[in-house]
Amino acid sequence: MTASDFITAYSVALASQDWQQVAPLIHPDAVVTFSTGAVHIGADAISMAYERNFSLIKNEDYHITDIHWIETSEDVAVYAFAYHWRGLINGQEASGAGRGTAVIRREDGQWRLIAEQLTRTP
Repeated sequence: MTASDFITAYSVALASQDWQQVAPLIHPDAVVTFSTGAVHIGADAISMAYERNFSLIKNEDYHITDIHWIETSEDVAVYAFAYHWRGLINGQEASGAGRGTAVIRREDGQWRLIAEQLTRTP
C-alpha cells in the first residue's frame, strides 16, 4: 500500500461507519483533533469518538478531496485535504465540511494514521 492508497482506504473505511474497518488504519498512539476542538489520544479514545459519530450520523456520505502532499518520505507522509460529509442526525439532514491535516507513518509495511487535525469551513 502506498501513502496515496492509504487515503483511499481510510476514506472508504470511514464511509463504512464500521470501526472494525477503520481500526487497522489507526496507529495505537494516534492523536485526532475534531473540528469541535475535542482531542482524542490513543486508539481506544479514537475508537470511542468515531463509534459515537457512527451511531449519531446515519447514512453518512463522507469523502476527502483536494489532497495536497506537504511532505513524503519512505516511512512518513503529511497531507492536507478538504472533507465533506452529510447524513441524518435524529432524522434530520445534516452536513459539514472543512479542512484537515494528517500525518501517516509506515511501520512493518503498513501505513497508519498517527495524527489528524480537522477544522470547519466557516
